Amino acid sequence: MPIYEGGDIEELRQAVGRRLSPHRLTILGPQRLPGRFRAFHEGSVGLYDLAYGAPVRLLARDLPGFYNVILPQAGAGTVVVNGNALPSSLSVAGPGDVVSMEWDHLAVNGALALSQETVTEVAAVRLGDVPQGPLRFRRHLLDGADPAVRSWLALVDAFRQFLLSPLAHRPGLGVRHFERLLVDTLLDVQAHSWSVEVPGVGTTMLPGTLRRATAYCEEHADEAVSVSDIAQAARVGVQALREGFRRHLDTTPLAYLRRVRLDHAHRELTAIAEGNATGSVTEVACRWGFTHLGRFSAEYRQAYGRLPSDTSKGRQRLSTNA
Repeated sequence: MPIYEGGDIEELRQAVGRRLSPHRLTILGPQRLPGRFRAFHEGSVGLYDLAYGAPVRLLARDLPGFYNVILPQAGAGTVVVNGNALPSSLSVAGPGDVVSMEWDHLAVNGALALSQETVTEVAAVRLGDVPQGPLRFRRHLLDGADPAVRSWLALVDAFRQFLLSPLAHRPGLGVRHFERLLVDTLLDVQAHSWSVEVPGVGTTMLPGTLRRATAYCEEHADEAVSVSDIAQAARVGVQALREGFRRHLDTTPLAYLRRVRLDHAHRELTAIAEGNATGSVTEVACRWGFTHLGRFSAEYRQAYGRLPSDTSKGRQRLSTNA
Protein backbone atom coordinates (compact mmCIF):
# COMPACT_ATOMS: atom_id res chain seq x y z
CA MET A 1 0.00 0.00 0.00
CA PRO A 2 1.55 3.34 -1.02
CA ILE A 3 1.63 5.81 1.87
CA TYR A 4 3.50 8.58 0.05
CA GLU A 5 5.17 9.04 -3.30
CA GLY A 6 6.44 12.35 -4.67
CA GLY A 7 8.97 15.13 -4.37
CA ASP A 8 8.06 16.78 -1.06
CA ILE A 9 10.68 15.44 1.37
CA GLU A 10 9.13 17.22 4.36
CA GLU A 11 5.79 15.60 3.68
CA LEU A 12 7.56 12.26 3.37
CA ARG A 13 9.34 12.84 6.70
CA GLN A 14 6.05 13.54 8.41
CA ALA A 15 4.47 10.40 6.96
CA VAL A 16 7.37 8.29 8.23
CA GLY A 17 7.16 10.00 11.62
CA ARG A 18 3.47 9.21 11.97
CA ARG A 19 3.90 5.53 11.02
CA LEU A 20 7.26 4.80 12.64
CA SER A 21 9.22 7.35 14.67
CA PRO A 22 9.47 11.14 14.78
CA HIS A 23 12.93 12.10 13.58
CA ARG A 24 15.07 15.02 12.57
CA LEU A 25 15.88 15.13 8.86
CA THR A 26 18.75 17.01 7.21
CA ILE A 27 18.81 17.16 3.40
CA LEU A 28 22.41 16.85 2.20
CA GLY A 29 21.88 17.41 -1.53
CA PRO A 30 19.31 17.81 -4.30
CA GLN A 31 16.50 15.32 -4.73
CA ARG A 32 17.17 13.27 -7.87
CA LEU A 33 14.45 10.63 -7.58
CA PRO A 34 10.87 10.64 -6.28
CA GLY A 35 10.64 9.72 -2.62
CA ARG A 36 8.37 6.87 -1.58
CA PHE A 37 7.05 5.18 1.53
CA ARG A 38 5.10 1.93 1.21
CA ALA A 39 3.49 -0.40 3.73
CA PHE A 40 3.32 -4.10 2.91
CA HIS A 41 1.76 -4.85 6.27
CA GLU A 42 0.82 -3.00 9.43
CA GLY A 43 0.11 -4.86 12.64
CA SER A 44 2.08 -6.07 15.65
CA VAL A 45 4.81 -6.46 13.02
CA GLY A 46 4.94 -3.84 10.27
CA LEU A 47 6.83 -4.16 7.01
CA TYR A 48 7.71 -1.02 5.02
CA ASP A 49 9.90 0.25 2.17
CA LEU A 50 11.38 3.74 2.30
CA ALA A 51 13.37 5.83 -0.20
CA TYR A 52 14.00 9.59 0.06
CA GLY A 53 15.44 10.03 -3.43
CA ALA A 54 18.00 12.50 -2.01
CA PRO A 55 21.07 12.25 0.20
CA VAL A 56 19.77 12.69 3.76
CA ARG A 57 20.73 12.36 7.41
CA LEU A 58 18.15 11.17 9.95
CA LEU A 59 18.27 11.27 13.73
CA ALA A 60 15.75 9.38 15.89
CA ARG A 61 16.35 9.92 19.60
CA ASP A 62 14.05 7.16 20.78
CA LEU A 63 11.95 4.51 19.09
CA PRO A 64 8.51 4.84 20.69
CA GLY A 65 7.31 1.38 21.61
CA PHE A 66 8.86 -0.66 18.81
CA TYR A 67 12.01 -2.34 17.54
CA ASN A 68 13.18 -1.45 14.05
CA VAL A 69 15.14 -3.75 11.77
CA ILE A 70 16.75 -1.92 8.82
CA LEU A 71 16.87 -4.07 5.69
CA PRO A 72 19.02 -2.33 3.03
CA GLN A 73 17.90 -3.05 -0.52
CA ALA A 74 19.70 -0.52 -2.74
CA GLY A 75 22.09 2.39 -2.59
CA ALA A 76 24.53 3.09 0.25
CA GLY A 77 24.23 4.33 3.77
CA THR A 78 25.58 4.26 7.31
CA VAL A 79 23.93 3.61 10.67
CA VAL A 80 25.12 4.81 14.07
CA VAL A 81 23.41 3.44 17.21
CA ASN A 82 24.12 5.08 20.57
CA GLY A 83 27.22 6.72 19.11
CA ASN A 84 28.65 3.49 17.65
CA ALA A 85 29.04 3.35 13.88
CA LEU A 86 28.04 -0.03 12.49
CA PRO A 87 30.00 -1.68 9.66
CA SER A 88 26.74 -2.47 7.88
CA SER A 89 23.34 -0.82 7.84
CA LEU A 90 21.67 -4.24 8.35
CA SER A 91 20.78 -3.62 11.97
CA VAL A 92 18.22 -3.65 14.77
CA ALA A 93 17.49 -1.00 17.41
CA GLY A 94 14.77 -0.50 19.94
CA PRO A 95 13.33 1.62 22.75
CA GLY A 96 16.02 3.63 24.48
CA ASP A 97 18.38 3.60 21.51
CA VAL A 98 19.47 6.76 19.69
CA VAL A 99 19.79 6.04 15.97
CA SER A 100 21.45 8.19 13.31
CA MET A 101 21.35 7.21 9.63
CA GLU A 102 22.82 8.70 6.49
CA TRP A 103 21.70 7.61 3.00
CA ASP A 104 22.61 8.50 -0.57
CA HIS A 105 19.96 9.38 -3.15
CA LEU A 106 19.78 5.77 -4.43
CA ALA A 107 19.13 4.25 -1.02
CA VAL A 108 16.07 2.04 -0.60
CA ASN A 109 15.57 0.41 2.78
CA GLY A 110 13.09 -2.04 4.14
CA ALA A 111 11.93 -1.49 7.72
CA LEU A 112 10.56 -4.29 9.87
CA ALA A 113 8.87 -2.70 12.88
CA LEU A 114 8.20 -5.06 15.80
CA SER A 115 5.89 -3.74 18.50
CA GLN A 116 7.42 -3.72 21.97
CA GLU A 117 4.29 -5.36 23.37
CA THR A 118 4.61 -8.34 21.02
CA VAL A 119 8.35 -8.71 21.62
CA THR A 120 7.72 -8.66 25.37
CA GLU A 121 4.94 -11.25 25.09
CA VAL A 122 7.04 -13.62 23.00
CA ALA A 123 10.11 -13.23 25.24
CA ALA A 124 8.05 -13.73 28.40
CA VAL A 125 6.65 -17.02 27.06
CA ARG A 126 10.19 -18.20 26.28
CA LEU A 127 11.60 -17.19 29.66
CA GLY A 128 8.67 -17.75 31.97
CA ASP A 129 8.29 -14.23 33.32
CA VAL A 130 8.74 -10.58 32.40
CA PRO A 131 11.96 -9.08 33.78
CA GLN A 132 12.23 -5.47 34.82
CA GLY A 133 13.00 -2.99 32.06
CA PRO A 134 12.64 -3.29 28.28
CA LEU A 135 14.41 -5.92 26.24
CA ARG A 136 17.61 -4.48 24.77
CA PHE A 137 19.62 -6.05 21.96
CA ARG A 138 23.27 -6.47 22.94
CA ARG A 139 24.50 -6.19 19.35
CA HIS A 140 22.77 -3.84 16.94
CA LEU A 141 24.52 -5.22 13.87
CA LEU A 142 22.85 -8.18 12.20
CA ASP A 143 25.70 -10.33 10.88
CA GLY A 144 24.78 -11.14 7.29
CA ALA A 145 27.57 -13.75 7.17
CA ASP A 146 25.92 -15.76 9.94
CA PRO A 147 23.87 -18.64 8.44
CA ALA A 148 21.24 -18.23 11.16
CA VAL A 149 20.82 -14.54 10.32
CA ARG A 150 20.62 -15.35 6.60
CA SER A 151 17.88 -17.88 7.38
CA TRP A 152 16.01 -15.24 9.35
CA LEU A 153 16.30 -12.76 6.46
CA ALA A 154 14.92 -15.44 4.14
CA LEU A 155 11.99 -15.74 6.52
CA VAL A 156 11.39 -11.98 6.23
CA ASP A 157 11.39 -12.35 2.44
CA ALA A 158 8.93 -15.23 2.75
CA PHE A 159 6.72 -13.01 4.92
CA ARG A 160 6.78 -10.34 2.22
CA GLN A 161 5.76 -12.87 -0.42
CA PHE A 162 3.07 -14.28 1.86
CA LEU A 163 1.61 -10.80 2.33
CA LEU A 164 1.28 -10.45 -1.47
CA SER A 165 -0.64 -13.73 -1.74
CA PRO A 166 -4.44 -14.14 -1.51
CA LEU A 167 -3.94 -16.39 1.53
CA ALA A 168 -2.82 -13.43 3.65
CA HIS A 169 -6.22 -11.77 3.17
CA ARG A 170 -8.30 -14.75 4.26
CA PRO A 171 -9.78 -14.88 7.78
CA GLY A 172 -7.65 -16.82 10.24
CA LEU A 173 -4.49 -16.60 12.25
CA GLY A 174 -1.95 -17.11 9.47
CA VAL A 175 -0.59 -13.54 9.51
CA ARG A 176 -0.56 -13.43 13.32
CA HIS A 177 1.40 -16.68 13.53
CA PHE A 178 3.88 -15.40 10.93
CA GLU A 179 4.38 -12.18 12.92
CA ARG A 180 5.18 -14.06 16.12
CA LEU A 181 7.47 -16.45 14.24
CA LEU A 182 9.53 -13.49 12.99
CA VAL A 183 9.87 -12.14 16.54
CA ASP A 184 10.64 -15.53 18.08
CA THR A 185 13.34 -16.37 15.56
CA LEU A 186 14.92 -12.90 15.79
CA LEU A 187 15.33 -13.52 19.52
CA ASP A 188 17.08 -16.78 18.59
CA VAL A 189 19.64 -15.19 16.28
CA GLN A 190 20.33 -11.90 18.09
CA ALA A 191 21.64 -11.78 21.67
CA HIS A 192 19.58 -9.60 23.99
CA SER A 193 19.25 -8.61 27.63
CA TRP A 194 16.63 -11.27 28.33
CA SER A 195 18.60 -14.11 26.76
CA VAL A 196 18.50 -17.32 28.76
CA GLU A 197 22.21 -17.67 28.16
CA VAL A 198 24.02 -14.58 29.42
CA PRO A 199 27.62 -14.42 28.13
CA GLY A 200 30.11 -14.10 30.99
CA VAL A 201 27.43 -14.60 33.63
CA GLY A 202 26.07 -18.08 33.05
CA THR A 203 22.60 -19.47 32.69
CA THR A 204 19.67 -17.69 34.28
CA MET A 205 16.18 -18.88 35.11
CA LEU A 206 13.42 -16.45 36.00
CA PRO A 207 10.94 -16.89 38.90
CA GLY A 208 8.03 -17.84 36.65
CA THR A 209 10.08 -20.64 35.15
CA LEU A 210 11.03 -21.87 38.60
CA ARG A 211 7.38 -21.84 39.66
CA ARG A 212 6.46 -24.03 36.72
CA ALA A 213 9.27 -26.45 37.53
CA THR A 214 8.38 -26.79 41.22
CA ALA A 215 4.65 -27.08 40.45
CA TYR A 216 5.43 -29.90 38.02
CA CYS A 217 7.44 -31.71 40.71
CA GLU A 218 4.52 -31.41 43.13
CA GLU A 219 1.89 -32.55 40.63
CA HIS A 220 3.87 -35.49 39.26
CA ALA A 221 5.72 -36.63 42.37
CA ASP A 222 4.08 -40.09 42.21
CA GLU A 223 5.24 -40.65 38.61
CA ALA A 224 8.54 -41.58 36.97
CA VAL A 225 10.01 -38.11 36.32
CA SER A 226 13.34 -37.22 34.73
CA VAL A 227 15.21 -33.93 34.81
CA SER A 228 14.31 -33.55 31.12
CA ASP A 229 10.61 -33.82 32.00
CA ILE A 230 10.96 -31.00 34.53
CA ALA A 231 12.92 -28.86 32.06
CA GLN A 232 10.27 -29.37 29.38
CA ALA A 233 7.49 -28.40 31.81
CA ALA A 234 9.45 -25.28 32.79
CA ARG A 235 10.17 -24.47 29.12
CA VAL A 236 13.93 -24.16 29.58
CA GLY A 237 16.95 -26.31 28.77
CA VAL A 238 18.33 -28.81 31.26
CA GLN A 239 21.39 -26.67 31.94
CA ALA A 240 19.28 -23.61 32.66
CA LEU A 241 17.02 -25.69 34.90
CA ARG A 242 19.92 -27.03 36.96
CA GLU A 243 21.53 -23.62 37.30
CA GLY A 244 18.21 -22.03 38.28
CA PHE A 245 17.61 -24.57 41.03
CA ARG A 246 21.18 -24.15 42.27
CA ARG A 247 21.01 -20.37 42.28
CA HIS A 248 17.54 -19.90 43.74
CA LEU A 249 17.00 -23.01 45.90
CA ASP A 250 20.55 -24.24 46.51
CA THR A 251 19.67 -27.74 45.31
CA THR A 252 19.25 -29.78 42.13
CA PRO A 253 15.96 -30.50 40.33
CA LEU A 254 16.00 -34.21 41.23
CA ALA A 255 17.00 -33.51 44.83
CA TYR A 256 14.08 -31.08 45.05
CA LEU A 257 11.74 -33.72 43.57
CA ARG A 258 13.04 -36.25 46.08
CA ARG A 259 12.28 -33.90 48.97
CA VAL A 260 8.74 -33.34 47.61
CA ARG A 261 8.26 -37.10 47.56
CA LEU A 262 9.65 -37.35 51.07
CA ASP A 263 7.16 -34.74 52.27
CA HIS A 264 4.30 -36.68 50.70
CA ALA A 265 5.49 -39.85 52.41
CA HIS A 266 5.72 -38.00 55.73
CA ARG A 267 2.14 -36.74 55.40
CA GLU A 268 0.88 -40.24 54.63
CA LEU A 269 2.72 -41.76 57.59
CA THR A 270 1.29 -39.04 59.82
CA ALA A 271 -2.20 -39.79 58.49
CA ILE A 272 -1.70 -43.48 59.25
CA ALA A 273 -0.62 -42.63 62.79
CA GLU A 274 -3.72 -40.50 63.29
CA GLY A 275 -5.99 -43.24 61.97
CA ASN A 276 -6.94 -41.35 58.82
CA ALA A 277 -5.21 -43.78 56.45
CA THR A 278 -3.96 -47.36 56.36
CA GLY A 279 -0.79 -48.94 55.03
CA SER A 280 2.75 -49.83 55.95
CA VAL A 281 6.00 -47.92 55.80
CA THR A 282 7.08 -50.10 52.88
CA GLU A 283 3.90 -49.39 50.92
CA VAL A 284 4.19 -45.66 51.50
CA ALA A 285 7.86 -45.60 50.54
CA CYS A 286 7.26 -47.52 47.32
CA ARG A 287 4.25 -45.37 46.41
CA TRP A 288 6.50 -42.29 46.44
CA GLY A 289 9.36 -43.83 44.52
CA PHE A 290 11.63 -44.98 47.38
CA THR A 291 12.49 -48.57 46.50
CA HIS A 292 15.58 -48.81 48.72
CA LEU A 293 14.08 -48.87 52.22
CA GLY A 294 17.38 -48.41 54.06
CA ARG A 295 18.14 -45.25 52.07
CA PHE A 296 14.57 -44.04 52.54
CA SER A 297 14.84 -44.45 56.32
CA ALA A 298 18.16 -42.58 56.39
CA GLU A 299 16.86 -39.67 54.32
CA TYR A 300 13.64 -39.54 56.32
CA ARG A 301 15.52 -39.45 59.64
CA GLN A 302 17.80 -36.70 58.37
CA ALA A 303 14.78 -34.63 57.31
CA TYR A 304 12.44 -35.23 60.25
CA GLY A 305 14.70 -36.37 63.08
CA ARG A 306 13.12 -39.79 63.48
CA LEU A 307 12.61 -43.02 61.56
CA PRO A 308 9.53 -43.51 59.36
CA SER A 309 8.27 -46.23 61.69
CA ASP A 310 8.59 -43.85 64.66
CA THR A 311 6.33 -41.37 62.91
CA SER A 312 3.51 -43.82 62.40
CA LYS A 313 3.84 -45.78 65.64
CA GLY A 314 4.85 -42.83 67.78
CA ARG A 315 1.98 -40.66 66.56
CA GLN A 316 -0.41 -43.60 67.06
CA ARG A 317 0.70 -43.99 70.66
CA LEU A 318 0.30 -40.26 71.28
CA SER A 319 -3.18 -40.44 69.78
CA THR A 320 -4.08 -43.52 71.95
CA ASN A 321 -2.75 -41.98 75.17
CA ALA A 322 -4.75 -38.86 74.55
